[in-house]
Amino acid sequence: MKKNIYLNVFLFLTFAISLSSCVNQKKFVYFQNTRNESDTINTIAPYVPKIQQGDILSIPITSLNAAASSFFNPYSSSVSANPTDLGSTSPMGNATPNTSSNSPSGYLVDQNGMIEIPLLGSIKLEGLTTSEARDVIKNKLKTYIKEPSVNVRFLNYKISVMGEVAKPSVYFIPNERVTIAEALAMAGDVTVYAKRENVLIVRDNNGKKEFGRVNLNSRDVFVSPYYYLHSGDLVYVEQGRSKAAQSDPTIRLLPVILSTIAAAFLIIYRSK
Repeated sequence: MKKNIYLNVFLFLTFAISLSSCVNQKKFVYFQNTRNESDTINTIAPYVPKIQQGDILSIPITSLNAAASSFFNPYSSSVSANPTDLGSTSPMGNATPNTSSNSPSGYLVDQNGMIEIPLLGSIKLEGLTTSEARDVIKNKLKTYIKEPSVNVRFLNYKISVMGEVAKPSVYFIPNERVTIAEALAMAGDVTVYAKRENVLIVRDNNGKKEFGRVNLNSRDVFVSPYYYLHSGDLVYVEQGRSKAAQSDPTIRLLPVILSTIAAAFLIIYRSK
């Protein structure tokens, strides 16, 4: 009778140890087909950023007359044509902040939504896309130079990624468009401890903080309003319970304790 008790306890402990080491593989699979959809899905329209107060713009101006164009380029010696020169670049094309005093400068959009260009004076650009801002400036330039060419780009288009990712950081986006999948790829992907089904995006929306969540395990992420990230967005990947549990020394030692007890019961069972 006692041998059966020892055997049952041993089998129970062995089962408990196996459960403690089980991993649900579905938690690690991105973009699962949860609704038996077809192999195609309609995504949301790409996000087109608009100029806001506090933005920093690069606005190089050229024309057939280089000397005349130079009057309109006060930052030509300090602004690089490549926005990734804001900091160190990676093969993915993202850039990290450069905290040195040599960081390039550009036109700051003031609290009235205006910038100041030599000779042209104050120009309101708030609420415009970069292509719309280019047309506004080009029309004003025609009074002074022939066939002007204008390029307007953001110098401060950035997103922050933090939490359970390989490389949490602030990333500057040179092409002014980035999806949440691309942002996480730039950050080295999420770790094995991340909660992929509950990624938080914090966004500034008309002076208020907006909180949204996406599930990376589902294809619904492609139709989420947070699929395309906005400048200034914060992506926070929450840690799962498995990592929190690992910080508890008792839970970390639980498999060892169970294995030791199971071995003891096996020795007692065989000795009977």
